[in-house]
Amino acid sequence: MNEEAQILRADRRRRRRRRRRSGEARRGLYLLPQLFTTGNLFFGFFAIVQAIGGRFDRAALGIALAALCDALDGRVARLSHATSRFGVEYDSLADMVSFGVAPALLAFQAGQLVALRRTGWVMAFLYCACAALRLARFNVHSSRYKGRFEGLPSPAAAGMVASTQWFVSFLRASGGVALQVPQLLIAVGLAAIGLLMVSAVPYRSFKEIDLRHPWRVVVLMVLVLAVVIQEPYVSLFVIAAAYVLSGPAEWAWRVLAGRQLEELPEPVAAEPPRETTT
Repeated sequence: MNEEAQILRADRRRRRRRRRRSGEARRGLYLLPQLFTTGNLFFGFFAIVQAIGGRFDRAALGIALAALCDALDGRVARLSHATSRFGVEYDSLADMVSFGVAPALLAFQAGQLVALRRTGWVMAFLYCACAALRLARFNVHSSRYKGRFEGLPSPAAAGMVASTQWFVSFLRASGGVALQVPQLLIAVGLAAIGLLMVSAVPYRSFKEIDLRHPWRVVVLMVLVLAVVIQEPYVSLFVIAAAYVLSGPAEWAWRVLAGRQLEELPEPVAAEPPRETTT
């Protein structure tokens, strides 16, 4: 028995060495990104429930937490070499709930777009449809440019909706007046954000940040937290709005300056299987 146990332990050690050499993740690590994706889905569903119940600030918090889980699942999957086709598809479905349905419903409920009748729900649906198209396009081809997203990322679009809700709540609480935003302005803004998602406007992806040097990440996080802590509702709104506007602003500047981004090679499309007769 002792000899058999030693053989089994040696075999397990050899398999671990082979996994380390090939970069393969341990079986348990494959579950970790899916847990973050499930957290993304949970907070998206939470946001929908809160928006239906009229608790709009809580709905915005759910969207923000979903975006945090979405940012972590991809990073964890890449660092642990646990990427898979299942994870990609599961992530897209969760994103559709958290960054497609939840923000559209939040804007519809909080902005009282029901007052616009058909126009209100059509504008909310337009945002939702654009989010679905954006996610489908990203799965096929993420971008034409190096270090850029093609179109506004859906988490950033949802973050714009959530931070706007917080900002309006802050103005109402600090000003002591009932601030009323015109429903048509909310509907047009929601539709514009949706159209930016399916546009060809490049947005910075920030994926070039190297997490292998944690001190740089810590410094960046400290700086961001220092800004956000001053007044979270205002800071987050300004950061989200700056990112949303950065794409069109950089695109216009490059057109005027005659500068172009570095394009990535086009993906080679696989030929569909041909039917054969016997």
